[in-house]
Formats: sequence, structure tokens, C-alpha cells
Amino acid sequence: MNRFKFVKFKDLLSIFWLIIAFIPAIIAKIFIRDFWLVCEDKNEARDNGYWFFRYLRLNQPKQKCAYAINKKSVDYNKVKSLGKVIQYGSLSHWFWYIVADKNISSQKGGKPNAAVCYLLEVCLKMRKNNRVFLQHGVTKADAKWLYFKNTNMRLFCTATQQEQDFISSTFGYPEDNVKLTGFCRFDNLNNFKVDKKQILLMPTWRQWIAKGVETKDIEGTDVFTETKYYKKWNEFLSSKKLDEMLKKYDVKLLFYPHRNMQKYLNQFKINSENIITGDWENYDIQQVLKDSALMITDYSSVCFDFAYMKKPIIFYQFDEQDFLKYQYDQGYFDHHNNPVGDWTGTLDDTLNKMEEYLKSDYKHNHLKELETYFKYNDNKNCERTYLAIKNLNK
Repeated sequence: MNRFKFVKFKDLLSIFWLIIAFIPAIIAKIFIRDFWLVCEDKNEARDNGYWFFRYLRLNQPKQKCAYAINKKSVDYNKVKSLGKVIQYGSLSHWFWYIVADKNISSQKGGKPNAAVCYLLEVCLKMRKNNRVFLQHGVTKADAKWLYFKNTNMRLFCTATQQEQDFISSTFGYPEDNVKLTGFCRFDNLNNFKVDKKQILLMPTWRQWIAKGVETKDIEGTDVFTETKYYKKWNEFLSSKKLDEMLKKYDVKLLFYPHRNMQKYLNQFKINSENIITGDWENYDIQQVLKDSALMITDYSSVCFDFAYMKKPIIFYQFDEQDFLKYQYDQGYFDHHNNPVGDWTGTLDDTLNKMEEYLKSDYKHNHLKELETYFKYNDNKNCERTYLAIKNLNK
């Protein structure tokens, strides 16, 4: 394998900064011990990384730590009010990346530069700090890019027993590298008030459309409005039956697609006054999840946040075979038969299931199964994660 194939021309500046930062950081590392560097996506502080950093600052103030984020992010001031922040991808980020005893992120690529760090950590095995993966979503697919041989991560935090067992038995991690801690962001899901007038439509992304490099090969077109994703979700949003249902029950539908697909939001034809479009900058995803009474999605792993709150979910999957072929391999989770939500494959079935929930005041079809699905349902997910990371030194 060509170890340098992931490093592109645009990454050369990061290599330059790495070289500049290296010697000062090695010297600083002698004096700065047990420093933790936390991050997520460069523009966000809303996921497990943020909630863990918040926990550290409020509950473990003696722990030396910093959060890496883009200073132009709408979330920057929120993090800055808690503690030390670092400009994501900067020379300073490289300095603290080297100094840090723990690099903690909700993203596999949560580093100053994902490609260069992959080269250092996995290919060349030159960087052997204790890297911690808080995860962005519950892993339910056979995600080969998260196998130990492709990450070399010291700690992989999981949220459910099924996920824990699957990753431990399939992904090749040493026994102590995978821990069932619960997700840090779940700590903020135990106190919420449901708005029964709000239904959430949250489809996930299609990597071949979002990246735009394989769309024509897979779908025969590079025009977004000609893709199955657009046609099916636009059919849903423009459905006369949906509009009538929303008016009949006096509810709003919030259309909030995956962030990677939100660049296409203005292409959808929405004529109903009861449908609202949401984007990541103006709508906090966790607050949206807490407020909504019913979720309609396709494959999004954020369904587990909704399930954690014991609220009903509908999986509308019109392109199941394509999704499994081109994006995620089948894992342990069966969308057709599971303790989390109801599966549908057609528009009519989805709308009928949706009305069934509206008629019953959102009576949950899987409530009994969810009572035992999550091992932990408390406010100690951050605490368990902190202790698991702290114990890496022992």
C-alpha cells in the first residue's frame, strides 16, 4: 500500500506547520503533563466532544485541556466561555496535538489535518498517544474504516450493549480498547419537554451525492434533482396527503437533512405552510431532537438519541439496496425488525404509519423493548467516559 496516497498537495502546509511545531512541542511536553485536547468537526461544538469538554470544565477543573474549533464557527463563543480554545487546523493546533497526552474527538478524523495524522498514527505508527473516539453516532453498520487496523485508537466509546458486542467481536480492537460508557451528549437528553405539534424529518446523507464524484456512475446523472434521493424526498415533502394530514392535526414538519446534504436545501419544492426547513447553523440538532414528538428518517444513527428519549421513529427506506452497496455494509442492526422503530418502504406506508402515530397521540410501538435497550439511562455518561480515559494511564 502507498502510505502517502492520502496526503494531497493541499496538506503540505500542515506538514510544514507540523515540522515547525515539533521541537517546541516536544520541549513543552516535558513540562506540560496529562494535557487533553478535545474536538469535533472544525465548525461545531454540539456533539459528544462539546459535552465532554463542558463536563471537564465544570466537574474536573484541575484537568488541563483545550477545545479545537474554527473561530468563525457559530459555536465558538459557547466553547470559549468554558475554557481554552485553539484555532482548528492552525500551527497552535499542531503544537497542542503533539503536547497532548490524550487526543479526544467525536470524529475519526478530528485532528489538525486528518490525512497527515492518519499517516503518522496508522501508516507509520509514529504517533502513539492515547487517542480516544467518542463517536459521532452509534455504529450500527460494518464500518470497516473504523477497524482497529485503520485507526489504531486506544479507546472506542460505545452507547449500547449490541454495539459494544459487535465492535468488540468484529472490528479487531484489543479487549480493553472498547468501552460501553454511553454517549456524552446523552447526559443532556434526560430533561426535555416534547412539543406534540412538531414532527422531525431527518434523512441522512448519501456520500456519492454529497461528494459528487461517483453520482453519475451510480445513478447515471450528476444532476441532484435527477437523483433518487431528491425525487423520493421531494415527493414526500410535496405530497398532498402529507399537507392535509399536517393541517388536520395542526402539526409542523421540520425538514432537517444531514449537514452534508444541506447545501441542496433550496432545491426542494415545499409549498405547505406546515413544513419548515432547518439548517445546522440556525437549529441546534440536540434541541430539535428533544423538542420533536416523532422522527422520520431513513438510516440516520441519530435515531438512537431519539430512542434514548423513548420517542417513536419511522424508517422510510426507498433505496435500501443502493445504500448498503455504496455507503454502509450491513451490520448487526436490522431496520426491518428492531426495538427502536418501524420500517416502511413506500410513501403511502410511511404516511399511513405517521397518521397512526398522530391518531394515537404518539403511542410508542416499541416502548417495552426500549426499557432495557440502553444499559445506562442516567446523567453519568460523561463521568464514565472521563474515568475510562483517566484509567488509560493505569
